[in-house]
Amino acid sequence: MSEKSCSSVGIIGGGIQGVCIGLQLLKKNIPATIFDRNDPGMMASYGNAGHFSPYAVLQLNRPDILYDIPKMLLSSFGPLALKWNYIPKMLPWIFRYLKNCNKKSMLHTARSMNQILSLSMDAYEEIFQEIDTTNLVDQKGIIYIWTNKNLKSRELEIKVRNELGVKQKILNVKEILDLEPNLKPVFSGGCFYDYAYHARDPHGIIKKIFELFLKRGGKFIKQDVISVHQSQKDQTLIKTDNGEYKFEKSVIACGAYSKKLTDQLGEKIPLDTERGYHVHFKGMENLLRRPVIFLDRGFGMTPMNQGLRAVGTVELGGLKNPLSKKRIQYIVNCAKELLPQLGDHEDEWIGFRPTLPDFLPVIGPSKNNQNIIYAFGHQHLGWTLGAITGKIVSGVLANEKTNLDLSPYNSARFN
Repeated sequence: MSEKSCSSVGIIGGGIQGVCIGLQLLKKNIPATIFDRNDPGMMASYGNAGHFSPYAVLQLNRPDILYDIPKMLLSSFGPLALKWNYIPKMLPWIFRYLKNCNKKSMLHTARSMNQILSLSMDAYEEIFQEIDTTNLVDQKGIIYIWTNKNLKSRELEIKVRNELGVKQKILNVKEILDLEPNLKPVFSGGCFYDYAYHARDPHGIIKKIFELFLKRGGKFIKQDVISVHQSQKDQTLIKTDNGEYKFEKSVIACGAYSKKLTDQLGEKIPLDTERGYHVHFKGMENLLRRPVIFLDRGFGMTPMNQGLRAVGTVELGGLKNPLSKKRIQYIVNCAKELLPQLGDHEDEWIGFRPTLPDFLPVIGPSKNNQNIIYAFGHQHLGWTLGAITGKIVSGVLANEKTNLDLSPYNSARFN
């Protein structure tokens, strides 16, 4: 730690990023207070697929995906959807995405994601040793399946992961059915990450981490944050709907809702929203032993304590549009394609993933306010990267040196 330790930190956001940052700060004897208008873990951290995915180095800024986008958007039931009333607001993001959809950017993103993904599970293991994860976490691996329709894309993924040293096991149909005999064999092959973990209850895990945060002396203020700014050289001010709070440093870690605050700080970070959905099939969790992701459909299923959770789709439509019944029906159709024995579904849910056009998170100091630190934009990997983001950000706040190259995640890349 530096000679002068940070005296206090306010954290805006009570999701997996904010709670892990708070816990890591307390381990460095730095007082931390989390702000959220909801109880911790009730937004995207509640409804995700529950996968710990250290292998997921490739993101969606790939030239091979670009050719399929028009076809997917024109399909009523496909893995990608766009709320047409949101197009005008989304256009700047789309133009930046297209600019990043090339081999060079793809490989830059993959290498930069691999740097932190490779550390992600060790960071979680440290936390899991301090909380009771009984019936909350399983290590049975995760299976990805596909048809022969997009084999070039699958070959690209396998090649890049091999080059980055990511462990993967390619399976044929029989090998997949040996692992998951209840699946209908509508697929042609797949890949098994036998070392991967999954959550049986993401909200249950974040509650345990939050309880540890409180036990260690952390504070939680359930209020809606209106603004944050650096009021003095060594002071930041967080204003809520019910008061003002002073800290030496502050962290913006409120996922898809972070843009309102970064715009106020004079940084035009092109953060937008991917809307994701889930449903549960109650009592059906024993049909699968582990998560199964169908890449052709952009959806997956995870056995959880609440039932078999079916999740997926990417819908571009912002934070205010209502839930789409077509997206829900798409997920239900996909689930029953693989498991025809499924009955009625329950718990229709929508969540908001924070998305950036280069598919890298923003982690590090604000360009204009060095005492305000960013930790958002983790796309589909917010759950996986929660613990390692906590370690990185707490180190930044404590002015510690790091062997990691944090430049790929700096907000200055957009300015």
